[in-house]
Amino acid sequence: MDLLLPIKWVIEAILVGWHWFFSLFLDPASGLAWVLSIMGLTVVVRASLIPVFVKQIKSQRNMLLAQPELMKLQKKYKGKTDRESREKMAKEQMEIYKRTGSNPLSSCLPLLIQMPIFSALFFAVSDAQHDKAGVGFLTKDLANQLANANLIGAPLKETFFGALGQLQHTSTQAAIAGANYVNVLVIAAVMIITMTVSQFITQKQILAKNQNPEVQNSQYMQTQKIMLWILPVVFLISGTSFAIGIMFYWLASNVWTMGQQYVVIRNMPTPGSIAHKQREARLAKKGKATGTEDASVVGEAELETARQRTQPVGKSRAKKTTNTKK
Repeated sequence: MDLLLPIKWVIEAILVGWHWFFSLFLDPASGLAWVLSIMGLTVVVRASLIPVFVKQIKSQRNMLLAQPELMKLQKKYKGKTDRESREKMAKEQMEIYKRTGSNPLSSCLPLLIQMPIFSALFFAVSDAQHDKAGVGFLTKDLANQLANANLIGAPLKETFFGALGQLQHTSTQAAIAGANYVNVLVIAAVMIITMTVSQFITQKQILAKNQNPEVQNSQYMQTQKIMLWILPVVFLISGTSFAIGIMFYWLASNVWTMGQQYVVIRNMPTPGSIAHKQREARLAKKGKATGTEDASVVGEAELETARQRTQPVGKSRAKKTTNTKK
């Protein structure tokens, strides 16, 4: 049984729904109609993931709050490589994560959730390439439309490597077939570079403006800095094998992420970050109170501190205190 079958069905329903809408005022077989349909699909998917994104932001904030404790824990077990020490460190680390409500994998959560959706779209376009109908609303006629749709002479089903191979093989036959593979190479290259740059900018704006300088040397931050370079490289390499139609999904998704991050960093910055100081300056200029966005976090921390410090007073101690006052 195909585990992606339900996801494929939903993805095709959304894609075909948008295609029907754009077909009201565009040529249904045009590449523009299908590109806009794919972007419409992206909007629906990313909008549905907003609750997950909010959870991710909360978890990342908690992760930053947990960094001082984690750094102390690393110093505590520094140089201890025996099995018992490693197990104790792992246990105490998990206790910190649980107590602070943080998750080191939270930054990857939206990406992991999107992978089955991306796979479903990938297989839908792949099946269309081979003139196969989808599992639901994507009929054979619509699949044929998607397979043959082109944007500025570049078929949406073509890939960078596929076009490169065709040009190296028989450029004459390619010209006879009516496929402009030079256009495919140019559009695919522009898409791949744009995807890579947008991914880099998204990660960079988080590290540059929305991180507390006090935890810059923490293990969590070192991991984030590594991811800053790894993810764009992944896009750069894998993009050469993706159909142009699928690359439009990732590009639209990256643009959505950039806009989403901008709103979050501007309105809900991490305490102590550059963005947080800039927001306080804006609020002060308008004569408004600052620090309201962190009230719940600070309040919870103060409440926890109060609980830890407040000790029950025994009867004998209470009497002694009373007699002393007298």
